[in-house]
Amino acid sequence: KQQMEYEKMKEKVLGEVKKTFRPEFLNRIDATVVFHALTKEHIRQIVDLMLNQVSIPLKEKNITLEVTDAAKDLLVSKGYDPVFGARPLRRVIQNTVEDQLSEALLRGEFLPGDIAVVDCDEETIVIRPAAVGMASRGN
Repeated sequence: KQQMEYEKMKEKVLGEVKKTFRPEFLNRIDATVVFHALTKEHIRQIVDLMLNQVSIPLKEKNITLEVTDAAKDLLVSKGYDPVFGARPLRRVIQNTVEDQLSEALLRGEFLPGDIAVVDCDEETIVIRPAAVGMASRGN
């Protein structure tokens, strides 16, 4: 089924290309590539990759990043756009995770050895220290 949808889409795209561009221009093109549309499963994998990148500077500070499945699901739903693919996802992660995390670090909410938990509260991403990390502070 998915292959048939792809073939239909490819046919439509190439038809539009032929309608839009002159044959002289099309003759200069070596190949045309029509990409498969990203599914929510693909977006979920991209979320994991992007969050791994977010965790790298935290690891240098000995802070662990944990992301709940609920938070990942929310990021997928906010960052998924069948037309634009994964592009909106970058901004969603920046605005909801990276910005909050940066502000929390500047406020001193996370210390070396802490675990930063990214979770969701209804439709909002929240970042909090894990109880385990807090216990090691001796507070």
